[in-house]
Amino acid sequence: MTGPRGGEGQTLDLSEVINGQKLNLFVVRLLALSTLITFFDGYDLNSISFAAPAIMREYGIDRAAFGGVFGIGLFGFMLGGFIFGWLGDRIGRRPTIVIAAASFGVLTFVTSFASTVGEFTALRFIGGLAIGGLVPVTWALNIEFAPPRYRATVVTIIMLGYAVGSSLGGVISAWLIPTYSWRVVFWVGGVLPVLVSVLLHFGLPESIRFLAVKGRRPEEIARTVRRLRPEIAARADMRFIVSDEHATQGSARGFRLADLFVGRLRAITPLLWIAYIGSSMAVFFLASWMPTLAEASGLDRASAALGASLLSLGGAVGGLLLMRFVDRFGAIAVTLMPVIACPLVAMLGLFHFDSAEFMQYMAVLGLFVIGGHTGLHSIAGLFYPSAIRSNGAGWAISVAKVGSIAGPWIGGLLLGAHFDLAHIFLFASLPLVVFALCIFPLGLQHRRLRADDARAIAPVRLTQEG
Repeated sequence: MTGPRGGEGQTLDLSEVINGQKLNLFVVRLLALSTLITFFDGYDLNSISFAAPAIMREYGIDRAAFGGVFGIGLFGFMLGGFIFGWLGDRIGRRPTIVIAAASFGVLTFVTSFASTVGEFTALRFIGGLAIGGLVPVTWALNIEFAPPRYRATVVTIIMLGYAVGSSLGGVISAWLIPTYSWRVVFWVGGVLPVLVSVLLHFGLPESIRFLAVKGRRPEEIARTVRRLRPEIAARADMRFIVSDEHATQGSARGFRLADLFVGRLRAITPLLWIAYIGSSMAVFFLASWMPTLAEASGLDRASAALGASLLSLGGAVGGLLLMRFVDRFGAIAVTLMPVIACPLVAMLGLFHFDSAEFMQYMAVLGLFVIGGHTGLHSIAGLFYPSAIRSNGAGWAISVAKVGSIAGPWIGGLLLGAHFDLAHIFLFASLPLVVFALCIFPLGLQHRRLRADDARAIAPVRLTQEG
């Protein structure tokens, strides 16, 4: 980077500042804090699943009645993506993340004191708003500090925190509930996120891309630039630009849903939403019904449960393998995952596995089915400019809940209608066809966006005006 190092009348391109940075403590700390809070987000979302048997016994209700509690939590999760996505683009990423973290921590803790199933359901719905709103805003903040070559990687690492939190909730519940009660699960999931929200308040930065496109707080932008790139003597009296951003009306006024359908986004947003619905249907169908279907095929309960765990583990491995390909080749790399996953799911009902074969198949299946879903998470925020990125990611992850709810529900209908396993798994593979048909054109669009962004950044980004 050349040119003068400070003074009035200079222009500094934040795109080049961010894209030219090397691995540094600032970025590592941001990623660590984000992964830590998404760990508790995943724990709190899934804690109800692990505590459900004890809760049902205490309240004296059956599985069918408790299904409404699961449903209302997911509905709150869906609405939370809309609400906090809007808030993130309105007041900023940092305060929105802190508010969401503190809110779901407090509400999770209060849920432990519910004395009736009605109170529990209401608190679960309200808490779901904050739980569902945290992830897309966290994506947006990290994407806006990461160079393009690492954006899919940082989102994948953040979502691994979420996945680990979801998984460890089972271990923590199995350890604590027999000695204490189901309420202690919510105490842990309440107190610790509140403490972490204090760390977030003091440790999280605000996105300098967001501040620049909104025309806010130049002193904070300059201070953050000096932390990112000490060799640049950034000053508040500079003019800060973001050359690789596409202009959007959302930066000049409040967000409107129509902003997600302007220009290229007119094709990108529907494709992203439909891909998310298809992928979510397949993932949540398998996650919800695989242990039941495995037992129906003749496997013992322990093998069925372990197979479900290996499905998740395979997904984590798949996401890690995929992230570097996405950073190098763009979103089109995700296409490979549903293309391979579709026949693997469709053939599940055609074979009779012993326990060892079933577990191996589950690990491979998870690598492509859940790994592809993780890949979709890693690209969701890449298509939108900073002014509306939280809304873009928030709406995508919220619309995905249509598939998350529909997959298990339709699976239950098929089981109730006594379809054989071959036809049930054939149905489960169809949403992956939809996923593949949407992600390929999305990948082509992403390739064009990357090329345009690269052309937008000139070799020298600090210039003297006049």
